Amino acid sequence: MAEEVQESGGEIEREAEMNFAFTPEQEMLRDTVRSFLEDKAPTAKVRELMETDPGFDAGLWSEMAQLGLPAMHIPEEYGGAGFSYLELGIVLEELGRALTPAPMLSTVVLGANLLLLNGTDSQRKELLAPVAMGERRLAVALVDEGGSWDDAGVRTTVTTEGDEVVLTGTKSYVVDGHTADTLLVAARDGEGVLDFFIVDAEAPGVTRSRLETMDMTRKQAAVRLDGVRVAGSARVGAAGSGEAALAKLYDLAAVALAFEQVGGAQRCMEMSVEYAKVRHQFGRPIGSFQAIKHKCADMLVKVESAKSAAYYAGWAATADEAELAVSAPLAKAYCSDAYFFCAAENIQVHGGIGFTWEHDAHLYFKRAKTSQLMFGEPARWRAVLADRIGL
Repeated sequence: MAEEVQESGGEIEREAEMNFAFTPEQEMLRDTVRSFLEDKAPTAKVRELMETDPGFDAGLWSEMAQLGLPAMHIPEEYGGAGFSYLELGIVLEELGRALTPAPMLSTVVLGANLLLLNGTDSQRKELLAPVAMGERRLAVALVDEGGSWDDAGVRTTVTTEGDEVVLTGTKSYVVDGHTADTLLVAARDGEGVLDFFIVDAEAPGVTRSRLETMDMTRKQAAVRLDGVRVAGSARVGAAGSGEAALAKLYDLAAVALAFEQVGGAQRCMEMSVEYAKVRHQFGRPIGSFQAIKHKCADMLVKVESAKSAAYYAGWAATADEAELAVSAPLAKAYCSDAYFFCAAENIQVHGGIGFTWEHDAHLYFKRAKTSQLMFGEPARWRAVLADRIGL
């Protein structure tokens, strides 16, 4: 199956022109991933994993790697499959649809993207090949304790002592930080210059603890760095390059999350329509009532609009960096609200049963809310968009 998907990578269009439909190869990728997740990660598996401390299954992650998913957009020269960001987005959409607990966002979207954006050639060769094989998991430690999702939220300090640097601070909301093999830590020197550093997750002075969060399908951690020493060569890229890398990383992460949100919103709408057809009140399906029809129609509008925003941003991430600066914040803001709207309406359509622990509706609602706030709430991204277009 992995060969089937990866071999088709060379046939997938990578033209700079915007295509308004996915190619047959891209649809085959979607079908392959969806079938795999339905078989290997149904809701029962999701519920099982979310109750564990790691929050994911190493065996499942290995199978995902055999399918080529972590390798998706990593260039072939670094051991990846060489697909574009749009194909990665298709995979993320399916993962969001299934709520699959896996270190895809932390390792591939945040970690691999940071190295591709700013890492040296030797750092990429050392870290990306095992990432593509599913043998190394990364976590990017961005926000400090009590901080915000922007560069001002980075307050961890770095000082130079001979050939080493010393990192001190406490990071919060580190996605999969408690299980990662390698941390990529954002820190500032005495002059406020921001850089990233590669840190062994088991290094002396590193303390990790899982946070209690609303969304149990995606684990987050606090990471304390108490005078952690690493070699000066552990700096990601050139000195002083972290600020620009962080801004671009946030844009790419926003697009990736938008794809996830589209998948979740789509599933919420499907659940609502399915239930409206089989649930009867007063001798007729509730889907025949105007109020339910309107809810389902409103969800459809939100889903289709969110798809347009996410897909366009995915294209821009692949082909037009200037357009990405506009489409990324737009996609993150709109898809965040669209997913939350659909998740809330899904509960309303289901009525009392939608509020119960046994029903999956609440899992999507919690993911929708935490995704809405991750990397900054929609208002922040609207402000970013306004600033970039000169408003």
